[in-house]
Amino acid sequence: MERSQVHYEVFVKKTPAAGWTLEMATESRVQAIAVAEELIAERRVASARVTKETMDLETREFQTVTIQSFGLPDNIKTKKAPERNDPLCVTPQDLYTVHARERIGRLLDGWLARNKATPFELLHRADLVEKLEASGVELQHAIQKIAVPEAQARGLTVHEIMRTFQGLVERAIERLLGDARRGGLPDVDKEGFAAAAERVSHQPDRAYLLGAGVAASIAPARDWTDKVSRLLDLADAAPLAGPPRGLALQTIEQPLAEILGSAAGLEGLIGRDLDLGVRLAAMTRLAASTAVEALIRVEPSVAKIMPELSEPAMRLGRWLATEDFRAVRSAIARRVMKELNGPRRLKPGDADGEIDLLRGLAMALTAASAGDLVSPDDVQAAFANRSKMLVTGDFVEAYLGKGRTAVEEAEALVWLVENVIGGANKRQAARWLSAVVGSLQFEKDARSDSVSAAHRLLALAKLHRAVARGGLAVEDYKPIQLKIGDIGGLVEADAKVAQGLARANASPAHKLTLLLKLACGEAAPPGPAADRARIEALKLVRMDETRAELARSPERMAEVRDLIQAAGLAA
Repeated sequence: MERSQVHYEVFVKKTPAAGWTLEMATESRVQAIAVAEELIAERRVASARVTKETMDLETREFQTVTIQSFGLPDNIKTKKAPERNDPLCVTPQDLYTVHARERIGRLLDGWLARNKATPFELLHRADLVEKLEASGVELQHAIQKIAVPEAQARGLTVHEIMRTFQGLVERAIERLLGDARRGGLPDVDKEGFAAAAERVSHQPDRAYLLGAGVAASIAPARDWTDKVSRLLDLADAAPLAGPPRGLALQTIEQPLAEILGSAAGLEGLIGRDLDLGVRLAAMTRLAASTAVEALIRVEPSVAKIMPELSEPAMRLGRWLATEDFRAVRSAIARRVMKELNGPRRLKPGDADGEIDLLRGLAMALTAASAGDLVSPDDVQAAFANRSKMLVTGDFVEAYLGKGRTAVEEAEALVWLVENVIGGANKRQAARWLSAVVGSLQFEKDARSDSVSAAHRLLALAKLHRAVARGGLAVEDYKPIQLKIGDIGGLVEADAKVAQGLARANASPAHKLTLLLKLACGEAAPPGPAADRARIEALKLVRMDETRAELARSPERMAEVRDLIQAAGLAA
């Protein structure tokens, strides 16, 4: 029989010298703490505290425990209350809070996984409770694991804490089994989910009762995906409006968040045998479907890395696009961020693919942060941490691979520079690029006559411009650009490109256009090559024949004028 009732109260002080006044009372611990945090964050009060009030139904007396305090310390001298060593969970209702369910999930992780169940189901299904009791050591071991640190924190013996938790668990089990035997738990499949929600919405233990009905409804599911589908069926059948709809969707949200917060639950929904990067992309698409779908339509790099979702996942994504299941979205987002901050490679054996995937994920999560799904600072920190892996020797070696020329390696490293974030990571990537550009092999490959000199100069010009776009500090990229310019000068000198163009059998205007493209850095890197092209271009500009031809062609005249300005030849 239930022997106590619990509610939570929020007390506030408008000013440091004021007395404590009651702000609100609620059955939800999470809501009480959130209200206190909001009052402090908005500076509407100087101090706030949340207390748990437990009433014994026999004595009708309340026992008060302060859960959390916020804001300025209480500096009013009052008689110090005796310190309480009671555990925060003292009644069966306390086991149903989100924090308690998370703790239960950690303590019974193995048993729940073997039975394909969530903490929510364990707390609401009599058959699971009986199975756990029958296992004997599982429950006892879980109580012992929580009792040891609790005893150390409270200065009590492990035996005392274990006895307290054992009594709490026994009362919770007795309550659930008793309600099941008496037929007091709803059968939502028989009664109808909307009708059951309407009926229990006015009862004090409405969340517990409807939760039992939801847990029984998904119990026959074959796997995690089937459970998600059954939960979404219930969501479709929820009441249309009012408190009963809120109760129904909040109840469904609890097992959904637990399923999708686990590796097994997510794998069942988005697919197995996928590398970590593909799973994270799928999870991001699921949690931030609206933002990601918009990006896919306009950004090829995001469309490239996003996998197609299964029909159950797409159905869930449509629900997550609403405001009804925010906790579920948050559970998925937390898992994405946790994996991004972890040590595992996203695409083992495919370094190029890993960079592409990180680029697309960064864009998608940045868009998701605009919708308050994840913090922009958390996204920035996660990708800065992941970028550290991209500039290690092992990754760079795997990324560059074998068979590339030194020029191709430099082009690949420029792409790496563009896609890492964080000042230290940028500098380390710049060191790799500088080492390649400064090597003898780079000069040898650039001066190789396997392709035309014009083609090699054009490649060096593109590389020169790309280095400046990588987000490096000036002191990091300028020396690299200067080296590229010097190599370009050697390539031009080997083939005498500028002189050859000046003496070519072509119209003066055409030759001038080509020389100006070399001189302005469009077709050759700035440096000796561009300087020599500029000298030859000046000679052509002064020729009467060239000026006459340009005067006959206004379109060519406009093009040449722009190139002259870009090359710095305008008077």
